[in-house]
Amino acid sequence: MKKIIYQMLVGCYIVAALVLVCACNSQLDIQTRYPFTVEMMPVPKKQKVNETAEIRCELKRDGRWEDTEYTIRWFLYDGKGTLKLDDGTVLLPNDRYPLEKEMFRLYFTSQSDDQSSLKVWVEDSFGQTVELELSFNNDNSEE
Repeated sequence: MKKIIYQMLVGCYIVAALVLVCACNSQLDIQTRYPFTVEMMPVPKKQKVNETAEIRCELKRDGRWEDTEYTIRWFLYDGKGTLKLDDGTVLLPNDRYPLEKEMFRLYFTSQSDDQSSLKVWVEDSFGQTVELELSFNNDNSEE
């Protein structure tokens, strides 16, 4: 009887060891790519020529991987104007610039008598992109 119980225990240990060995995976699954969004405060819809609109933005990450880098680029497809970062960097259309902060401000100065429309893209180092679209109508009213 003792011999049968001993053989059953040894058999259980062997099965348990095989299950543990088969369950192990030598490759670690480390997540480095997290979705993100860019939240933007409301901006005025009308703008006078040479008037600057402040666009407050915040980068919201779903997770954190410290080596992730973010860049910003923009394109003005209607009208004329310039876009600056809060540190004074003038952004050239379609050029990528590093985003150093999660809370940042953009300053758009309209130089058009008509509507100005632009798109801003924020991209991470894994190729994920968030697109923002802005439109400003010319305010011809006299104050």
